[in-house]
Amino acid sequence: MAQLTKVIIYTDGACSGNPGPGGWAAILRSGSVSKEMSGGEANTTNNRMELQGVISGLKALTRPCEVEVHSDSAYVVNAFRQNWIDKWVSNGWKNSAKADVANSDLWKQLVALTDFHRVTFIKVKGHADDELNNRCDELAVMESAKFSKR
Repeated sequence: MAQLTKVIIYTDGACSGNPGPGGWAAILRSGSVSKEMSGGEANTTNNRMELQGVISGLKALTRPCEVEVHSDSAYVVNAFRQNWIDKWVSNGWKNSAKADVANSDLWKQLVALTDFHRVTFIKVKGHADDELNNRCDELAVMESAKFSKR
């Protein structure tokens, strides 16, 4: 089996109001190559933007990779590290209260991408001294501002 390319992805999401205008960002790094991506929506939630940042970063990879996803979103990281995903899938995308899992459309995309890539999720402290996390936050906030009413 061929060795997988190692990629580090930093992601973040932002929302002005919840729901409200939002933005997401991802920074991909592999070796000496770096790429910034960002986007947004006029009416969304912070959690949807956090998910979209990870999804967009992983979708940008054209072949299976070994990926470290760095996120300040406990919502995203804990879903994988605490096996919420496995429980949701086995329960037909119902949560422990038997209600539909919020944002299941995005979660399903993310699960498919984690099946394609070998992904490790790493929780980083938000709004601290992590340069790439801070850059993602800056990009996501700028995207969110594009959709804010003036």
